[in-house]
Amino acid sequence: MKKVIGFFLGAALVFGFFSCERVAPNFYGVLMENFGKSKSDYSRQSGRVLTISPGTELFQVPAWEQRANFTNDDGSERILILLASDNTEFTAKPVYSYKVIESKVVDLVFNNARLGSGENFMRALEDNVLEPRIYDIIKEESRRYTTDTLMAQGGSLRFEERVQEIIRKSFEAAGLELITFSSNVRPSEKVKSKIDTRNEVNTNISVLDQQISEQRKRNELAELQAQENIIRSRGITPEILQQQNIKNNKLFIQKWNGRLDGFTLLGPNVPFIKELTSKAAVK
Repeated sequence: MKKVIGFFLGAALVFGFFSCERVAPNFYGVLMENFGKSKSDYSRQSGRVLTISPGTELFQVPAWEQRANFTNDDGSERILILLASDNTEFTAKPVYSYKVIESKVVDLVFNNARLGSGENFMRALEDNVLEPRIYDIIKEESRRYTTDTLMAQGGSLRFEERVQEIIRKSFEAAGLELITFSSNVRPSEKVKSKIDTRNEVNTNISVLDQQISEQRKRNELAELQAQENIIRSRGITPEILQQQNIKNNKLFIQKWNGRLDGFTLLGPNVPFIKELTSKAAVK
């Protein structure tokens, strides 16, 4: 009898041992019971967890940083197509990293348990939840920017910061902390060619404007030099003109009889006329 009891106890222990799963180091364990009909059927676990009951599954969620990028089913890099508000086509190759928020791991599993509990849980989460959400955010936000705005200095940075902030809030609501994100937005080859052509034209216009300004200055200088040459050819210099003006003033003074009628002032350089007339008025 004792042998039979011992046999059954040993069998129970072996069965129980193989009916348990152990939460691996650096993983968060979440046990789903009763087929996960409500959130109360999910609980945090550690160590060995009994999973023999029907409708029971143990989810093991990595606790370290996850890095991901958009890929196709064959593993090749997936390139997203975006449109600016003026229908200009851009491409994006998003890369991002994140980690699970420990206090929200139960919510994360409860909301995504349909994806399966195996080792591909996080990959399934990225393919079916995170990346479609990222794509929708990038597409919607790109429609708020014109081509010139995105291509202007600092324009793509503002777009990147705006998208990153929206994605960060979306991830946080899902129970994830966004660590890094880059959309790697680039214009299509067709748009890039147009932009390069426009930049070349603008550069050429700038050079022409400088040449025109320089030529205008050269023309002004040449005109001044021509006028100076005319004056010198006639033997007239500014010093000669000043001396002639002084002689005219002396001639006026010599001929003046003290009366102003009958005389025409030769110029403004007769400094004592006003003084004499005022004295005459006083008398």
